[in-house]
Amino acid sequence: MDRSLGLVLMVAGGAVLVLGLAVWAGAFDWFGRLPGDIRIEGERTRVFVPLTSMLLVSLVLTVAVNLFLRR
Repeated sequence: MDRSLGLVLMVAGGAVLVLGLAVWAGAFDWFGRLPGDIRIEGERTRVFVPLTSMLLVSLVLTVAVNLFLRR
């Protein structure tokens, strides 16, 4: 195996750790409550469609993957 793979795994693990700590600390309380996220609540049902939130996730992941693959 290549040593660079180990470095990539360590950096990815560190990023997941930092993201997990941020979520645990409440830094992403706004996520899921953006304008455009649809919430419908009835007496016995709840429907949540996070349109804007998923568009934001898609945009961030697209930029990250493109930056990673361009080296």
